[in-house]
Amino acid sequence: MHEAKLNTAKLGRTDLEITRVGLGAWAIGGGDWEFGWGPQDDDNSIATIHRALELGVNWIDTAAAYGFGRSEQVVGRALEGLDERPYVFTKASLVEGPGRKVVPSLRRESILREVEGSLQRLGIEAIDLYQIHWPIPAHDIEEGWSTFAELKEQGLVRHIGVSNCDVEQLALIQSIAPVESLQPPYSLVDRGVEQEILPYAEREGMGVVVYSPMGSGLLTGKMTRERVKRLAEDDWRKHDREFREPQLSRHLALVERLRAVARRHDTTPGAVAVAWTLRNPAVDGAIVGFRRPDQVDPVLAAVGLELSDEDVDEIESQE
Repeated sequence: MHEAKLNTAKLGRTDLEITRVGLGAWAIGGGDWEFGWGPQDDDNSIATIHRALELGVNWIDTAAAYGFGRSEQVVGRALEGLDERPYVFTKASLVEGPGRKVVPSLRRESILREVEGSLQRLGIEAIDLYQIHWPIPAHDIEEGWSTFAELKEQGLVRHIGVSNCDVEQLALIQSIAPVESLQPPYSLVDRGVEQEILPYAEREGMGVVVYSPMGSGLLTGKMTRERVKRLAEDDWRKHDREFREPQLSRHLALVERLRAVARRHDTTPGAVAVAWTLRNPAVDGAIVGFRRPDQVDPVLAAVGLELSDEDVDEIESQE
């Protein structure tokens, strides 16, 4: 499957050599749950995964919570019969509650049930990177992380990491077992991790894969006021403040600056937005949520895109 050669980076101190862009499988979990992205066709999702793998992407990031198992099932179907499977990263700690709402749990019994379900749906013997999805409830994070360390010892997971943790939480659980990787949100729309979290991860030698580098679709160049209005009712973005005024106008102005830089590099605004996140020395890879095969090629241009200081100044001006 791996015909192309994309730039890679070592994920922290692990032995995983990952392509700078990975496929994020949040949206392919569909719309029928609390944080869904509206309707999604599974065959389309599988074709999208295969297209990304053909172009050289070597890791997929999913979670048990995405569609409460649907995303992992689709990824599992896409992996069937492949000569060489990509690395598979998934997450635990958000389980299904009443009304398809998310209920957080970091209790040992819950995580043990989750890992069994994930392995079954994905059809693999070991998860390459298992991550705590959210450090909630905070008072159970030590129990959760101890369970992750146990799973690694048993060989059910190869590496362990966390998502959405702050520096205090990272320092707390580091004493139980090393945090091998961190998955925070990071984009031109959300730069909150630049100050403390990314420098800490870099100092500690943690791998970092960032999520939503295109601001959940805001920075692709395809999002317009009309499209926001047309988003499905079961697409979480429909009700998110970043997709409403006054934020929306600010983001669309940023997209015009990305578009100007993209023209110089003969690429897309989305690729420029992703390349911008990859410039940060702490960042090993960026997770991009492709939903259709035709979305893959334009964004993968970000992998080899080197933005100049002038490009960055132009992108970040008027912020």
